[in-house]
Amino acid sequence: MFLPLQVNPNYDISNIEFLVALLCAFVIGISKSGIKGIGIVIVTVMALIFGSKASTGLILVLFSVGDIMAVTYYRRHAKWKYLIQLMPWMIAGILLGAFIGKDLPEAVFKKGMAFIILISVIMMFWWEKFKSKAAVPEHWLFGGSMGFTAGFTTMVGNLAGSFVNIFFLAMRLPKNEFIGTAAWLYFFVNIFKFPFHYFVWETINYESLSMDLKLIPATILGFWVGTKIVAKINEKLYRNMILVLTAIGAILIFFK
Repeated sequence: MFLPLQVNPNYDISNIEFLVALLCAFVIGISKSGIKGIGIVIVTVMALIFGSKASTGLILVLFSVGDIMAVTYYRRHAKWKYLIQLMPWMIAGILLGAFIGKDLPEAVFKKGMAFIILISVIMMFWWEKFKSKAAVPEHWLFGGSMGFTAGFTTMVGNLAGSFVNIFFLAMRLPKNEFIGTAAWLYFFVNIFKFPFHYFVWETINYESLSMDLKLIPATILGFWVGTKIVAKINEKLYRNMILVLTAIGAILIFFK
């Protein structure tokens, strides 16, 4: 029998669960290095360990640590026009999520988001197959809908990654520009979310930060390992990998 960690009851987890949380923190670092799509899997596992609501604040801090490393490492590759296109819509989605997402039925939310993500991934597979004929979606409604949905879902369940991935894939950004632009986007968005998690939802507190301090070294190590992996992945494989990982994550959300 494993002894529990001496933390707040919401973080009263076994040693096995702590090791799984460490692995999740490590994978968060890998995802922030540019291997997008696996973040959904981490959100699901951390919710099982700490609870759906409590895990959002805990993960936000780990994500932010990864964001700082990502914008430092990939800062030269950002395409700012896409940030400008998405940010206002994401902020609107975050504000809505902060004030109504707290009372949204979790099961309805998760299944709805999983369905939307899967449909979007199917669309992206179609775009990839016929990209020589299919035009890049430049209408403001596409960027607006992706940004707003990403903002709402990132506030409620840290699920923005799927919609941001789909948008950047649709824009056909090369690998490094994809990673660099996403890094700055998440950096700004996650900073914007902090006050809501601290003052409104109270999911960031002394106990959650104490747990984060134990997990952050694994995130830093994961980021370093991830950069080595990303450097060896070619453009076509990278795009296909993002699509497959995003689809797997959506399926996990649906059946959780």
